[in-house]
Amino acid sequence: MDPSGRLVIPKAIRQKAGIAPGVELEVRCTDGRIELEPAPREIRIVKKGELYVAVPREPSEPLTEKTARSTQEAIRRRNAQE
Repeated sequence: MDPSGRLVIPKAIRQKAGIAPGVELEVRCTDGRIELEPAPREIRIVKKGELYVAVPREPSEPLTEKTARSTQEAIRRRNAQE
């Protein structure tokens, strides 16, 4: 923490947590610990054809197959550790 009270999160930790510049964070204090995580995106539910789908309220980049696969792998690794 610097003299102004700002926290510096090391790059490796930001990358692992998926925190990029400009990403809004949720901050909680639990049992004396400070917890940070990317804030969930606000969505709206719209009907497309016969299906209802979640659409982000703010524009975002399309989800790529590479991102989906890396997220699946990260979840599997985390679950294997638990």
